[in-house]
Amino acid sequence: MIFKSAHYRIFVQNKSGMNTTEQVEKILADTNLSTELQNIAHKVLHKERITFDEGVYLYEHAELGYLGVLANFIREQKHGDKTYFNRNFHLEPTNLCVYDCKFCSYSRLIKQKEEGWALTMEQMLDIVKKYDGEPVTEVHIVGGVLPQYDVAFYSALFTAIKQHRPDLHVKALTPVEYHYIFKKAKIDYAMGMRLMKEAGLESIPGGGAEIFHPEIREQIAKDKCTGQQWLDIHEEWHKLGMRSNATMLYGHIEKYWHRVDHMEKLRQLQDRTGGFQTFIPLKFRNQHNQMSNVPESSVIEDLRNYAIARIYLDNFDHIKAYWAMISRETAQLSLNYGVDDIDGTLDDTTKIYSMAGAEEQNPAMSTKELVNLIKQVGRKAIERDTLYNVVTDFENVVFEEEKKPQYYKLPVVN
Repeated sequence: MIFKSAHYRIFVQNKSGMNTTEQVEKILADTNLSTELQNIAHKVLHKERITFDEGVYLYEHAELGYLGVLANFIREQKHGDKTYFNRNFHLEPTNLCVYDCKFCSYSRLIKQKEEGWALTMEQMLDIVKKYDGEPVTEVHIVGGVLPQYDVAFYSALFTAIKQHRPDLHVKALTPVEYHYIFKKAKIDYAMGMRLMKEAGLESIPGGGAEIFHPEIREQIAKDKCTGQQWLDIHEEWHKLGMRSNATMLYGHIEKYWHRVDHMEKLRQLQDRTGGFQTFIPLKFRNQHNQMSNVPESSVIEDLRNYAIARIYLDNFDHIKAYWAMISRETAQLSLNYGVDDIDGTLDDTTKIYSMAGAEEQNPAMSTKELVNLIKQVGRKAIERDTLYNVVTDFENVVFEEEKKPQYYKLPVVN
């Protein structure tokens, strides 16, 4: 694969022939490095937790090369060269929404319904059935918030999916949806999450977190659940022995300390429950939303953010980059900056990224393409299920000629 020259220099900077421990020790021997950065490197080498103030210091003072060495050390201590992906598809019930998040390019208010879709139960199950006989392991369900999609509706949907295909893992809805439907049903979070589990829900994606701090959240997403309510719902889910993911929307109007505050709250909850699997930094995209005047972060800043997340979230097993959001090339680069998961094959079933201006306007990759993407940058491709059990180790797999994925186009009215 041919990289743009500047990006290629970013990727190869740590491929010096030294192992990751030697690279960190070289940093510690650098007399030109500030005392603060040397102390942080010492903590990383000895698996000690960095503080809130040190997290902010990394954002404000650490260069990309330094961050890459530390993040890659942690990544390889945890996972070696393994890079995970899964075979999944997205089911997006609607892009109509009662909420008006300023950063969102995907949703449409109810008064804009001519620009959107709202699928029936039958239509949703038809999408699931399109994948009968295909080796997908997960359906990822997330979308807008509408009154008709309530506790009873989603309970029936999850149950119907599991009855039709018991082996398909249902990863569905964020605390934004759950807060709304539980409040509407007049039940508390604990009861609501028990009902969802009984209906067939198996894990929760990380969306809706945005930035937890109310100073920012009230400016970009004031209508929906608060940061604390987001955390509370995940905590109730974890109490049931279940797993979930977490995200952070970065690169808009937040300050660096807001990012660290966000990760600190996640780190504290993970200390209590151990229920989070993966942290996914989500890059703000400025197309077709109410924050189009805000410039997007650079690739350099994206990689710095992945690396700092890997360093700060010492109790999270995985850091994920969505290749469909940041581009295939940047996803490859991220694998040297703390990332060990680049999501799934998707099969062009999501519009969330493309409607915000992501490079991937039709996000679909075959398994062969995704495996090759990982191998091209010297990593080992591991297909996982949702809970990170290994499905296939592709290190020595030789692909036969693959048929093209059969895409199911969402009924978007342009």
